[in-house]
Amino acid sequence: MEPLLSFRGREITAQDTAFIRDLITCHPGASRYVLSKKLCEAWDWRQENGALRDMVCRSLMLALHRGGHIELPPPRYTPRNPMTHRKPPTLGAVDQRPIHMSLKALGPLALRQVRRTEDEGLWGGLVETFHYLGYTQPVGEHLKYLVWAQALGRPVACFALSSAPRHLGPRDRYIGWSAEARKRNIRFVVYNSRYLILPWVRVPHLASHLLGWVAREVSDEWERAYGHPVYFLETFVDPTRFRGTCYRAANWVHLGQTTGRGNNDKTNRPNRPLKDVLGYPLTKRFRELLGRAG
Repeated sequence: MEPLLSFRGREITAQDTAFIRDLITCHPGASRYVLSKKLCEAWDWRQENGALRDMVCRSLMLALHRGGHIELPPPRYTPRNPMTHRKPPTLGAVDQRPIHMSLKALGPLALRQVRRTEDEGLWGGLVETFHYLGYTQPVGEHLKYLVWAQALGRPVACFALSSAPRHLGPRDRYIGWSAEARKRNIRFVVYNSRYLILPWVRVPHLASHLLGWVAREVSDEWERAYGHPVYFLETFVDPTRFRGTCYRAANWVHLGQTTGRGNNDKTNRPNRPLKDVLGYPLTKRFRELLGRAG
């Protein structure tokens, strides 16, 4: 049966829309929220951690409604979008005295995942204040790390790891996966969206040392948070600002350059700086695991 719509990896057929119409008819007083929950349960549409994919399902039902395939009940209310009203994080008092020493002298470090912890505000304030791109709320699955120098009781670095962009030519060619495999397995690729060594920290080899540490920890941490491992890391480096030395020292591979056109390009012309794309396989079997289409 020819699909009416392809949505988040699921092909929606006329039989599916007929089922949704029946579901709506059988629950005449149900809200859109309740209907999306019931449809997820009927289809057993779940995230890797077992939670219902009700927000994705709600978006699907809205797309079908706008396309004239189903008739949803009127919305009960229009929720406030916190992303449009979010204030940038601010930084409180932080000890900015210089830390200039060897990695050995710095002493033991602690790598802490701080998303949804009391230190998340500190992480956001440091990134907003000292990272050249500032703070942007990650979308989708993501983790935030603070690195502490334990003997000093002070943070020295910040990381953000988030869901990877769906289309990235240099990465896709390096992995060698098909479009179908990419659609199915993009969740196993993670994007290092922020990396910041705090500006008063001058510790040779610290940056590459931390990259290696995060690479060893991230798959297990991701599985604890989201119910699945990850097999490949990637990042962008602006060559007009940085040489990417610490990534290369940590054995990341240069995969190519971006096109400079962004996700929503309609002109087919560069509209932003070209960036180097670097990648780091987390397992020798990454091509086999990411290339599975079924």
